[in-house]
Amino acid sequence: MFSHIILGARDLDLLARFYDAVLAPLGLERGPLEEGGDGGPPGILWQVPGRRWPQFWVQLPFNGLPATWGNGTQVSFAAPSPAAVDAAWRAMLDGGGTDEGAPGLRPQYGPDYYGAYGRDPEGNKLCFVHANDLPA
Repeated sequence: MFSHIILGARDLDLLARFYDAVLAPLGLERGPLEEGGDGGPPGILWQVPGRRWPQFWVQLPFNGLPATWGNGTQVSFAAPSPAAVDAAWRAMLDGGGTDEGAPGLRPQYGPDYYGAYGRDPEGNKLCFVHANDLPA
């Protein structure tokens, strides 16, 4: 559905440590391109090992202005199991993120929708979700 998502970062080192821990339970690993490898500002990439796409990046803003979170913006990560949702959400809290909805079934989205919500240390809203027909 998408090729890549980029979130602006104010503290790239902080977000690198945060997302290394949060994305590991979801099977995402830091990719080979880092620190402005595309000629742009420094950034860090995560992806499924052995796959080029999709990609998730945190990067200093290209225009040089301070990064801000987007009001109404949410990045949702597919999880391979409810246990992976739980682990990602716990890593988010342990890494300095904030809770915006503990893991659990959300029947209003579907009978098998198991999700959790929070924000990273810079205020970006995150969702971790498992559903039976969602590719993870």
